[in-house]
Amino acid sequence: MTITPIFDPANSGGRPMRVAAFMSGSGTNIMKLLEHQKALASSEGSSPFEVIFIFSDRSDGMCSGEKIALDNGIPYFSYDIRAFHQQRSLKRSCLAPEGLEARRQYDAIAKRLIEAFEIDVIALGGYMSYITLNRCVNVHPADLSIVSAEGRRVYVGDNAVRDAILAGEKTLRASILWTDDGVDTGPLLMVSEPIPVETSQAPETLLQDRDRFQAMVDEHQGRLKEAGDWKIFPKTIEMIARGRFAIDEYGRVYVDGMDVPYGYRE
Repeated sequence: MTITPIFDPANSGGRPMRVAAFMSGSGTNIMKLLEHQKALASSEGSSPFEVIFIFSDRSDGMCSGEKIALDNGIPYFSYDIRAFHQQRSLKRSCLAPEGLEARRQYDAIAKRLIEAFEIDVIALGGYMSYITLNRCVNVHPADLSIVSAEGRRVYVGDNAVRDAILAGEKTLRASILWTDDGVDTGPLLMVSEPIPVETSQAPETLLQDRDRFQAMVDEHQGRLKEAGDWKIFPKTIEMIARGRFAIDEYGRVYVDGMDVPYGYRE
């Protein structure tokens, strides 16, 4: 069995881990990551990681990436994925073979940036597109350690918070994973502290008023982002940069040499 650090600072030549931040919307996770980088530099004299540039898959003015990059003095790149598909009359779904191939073509542009800037890790902070690039860290609004009897993760996809509430879960957690070729299937790195599901209704009655239920889902997702994403996303990047996370050839995760099959929890 071979346990390999995601990033080994001993072999970095003394430089910090180089991070590319990918985002699609408000970029609050990326802002928290940059704030954490600055806080570490202030308290320790330097940060073990550095966000080198921001990349967005939107150019329609709905992404805050350019402002975040400008405020932090780092390069910003955008390449609108919708226009990419429309101009080529390609399907966007990664489930169709032609969609997956189109995704690889799109990602080839970002891959050139990754190589040119010698990026070690890609931090997906609210990046809403399927990605075919390697060495990505992603945040997901559910506890990915919860699995079915068949061993499959239960709360995956875009409706994870909604699904967890409808299933009667009493608490919600956010997860950080090291992405692979699937959707929310990669090695689980970290899981956040729980937030309570606040409702007095039985799960089977929640859909009687769909608008009210959607507002409830949105409110819980907002609270989970603040209490979960904003804490464990920067912390995971820091721990990777310090060489604390490692993965073996079977996709099992280790922290400081100890396996953490249900994700690291502080």
